[in-house]
Amino acid sequence: MRAVGVTTYGGPEALELVDLPEVHAGPGEVRLRVYAATVNPTDTYVRNGDRAKVQSADPGPYVPGMDAAGIVDEVGEGVTTGIAIGDRAMAIVVPKGTHGAYRENLVLPAGSVTHAPEGTSHAEASTLPMNGLTARLSLDLLGLQPGQTIAVTGAAGCYGGYVVQLAKADGLTVIADASEADTELVTSLGADIVVPRGAGFAAEVRKHFPNGVDGLADGSVQNDEVIDAIADGGAFTSVRGYQGEPQRDITFSVTWVISYATEHAKLDQLR
Repeated sequence: MRAVGVTTYGGPEALELVDLPEVHAGPGEVRLRVYAATVNPTDTYVRNGDRAKVQSADPGPYVPGMDAAGIVDEVGEGVTTGIAIGDRAMAIVVPKGTHGAYRENLVLPAGSVTHAPEGTSHAEASTLPMNGLTARLSLDLLGLQPGQTIAVTGAAGCYGGYVVQLAKADGLTVIADASEADTELVTSLGADIVVPRGAGFAAEVRKHFPNGVDGLADGSVQNDEVIDAIADGGAFTSVRGYQGEPQRDITFSVTWVISYATEHAKLDQLR
């Protein structure tokens, strides 16, 4: 079976075609014939050596990829998620050693696989699982209620865009950032208010919400620069490990999507 992985770290040129043993679905597992996989920032860390210390616990070659879409070709015993051989499916992958999305066949826990959205191509479906689940987890960590306010940085990006859409579906009021070129896009995603992106984001938010917003999802990793946008007693979540300094009773959380990697109901809701 073929895969794309790395045996030495480096730039894109380090990626190479490798041969791996065939894998098969065991109890509680599903095998996906991969037709599309995405490229996310985490995948570059697998390739360039930023995760070398963590990865060294497993034998290589190291195969990147956290999202996949394709056709289910094996279903193990005890799978109760409604997935069947021949179904078009999408999946979230937690890369480990040779186990990553950049391979022909991929065996996964059944909870990590669900039907692809109707009418999507394999490439389109593959863009949803990791960033969509990350956005869902961020909103769950923030714990906001319908009618409350959320600020989103990096709203034109994949993660930020999903946060905007899911937040609106949750009944939240959304203020988000965008460049001039991306304002129309972010508005089309459902943002109620769009402000210029950059270092002045917190001040822009306060112009519209003088007391601050109830929660903030920091997709552009601005960290300290955006804390002032949050109301006293509000909530902040980061996708890059930032946990903030205690201040104004703000609750800080870190969004690690691997905690939702087998949460089938959460993945299925994204469709």
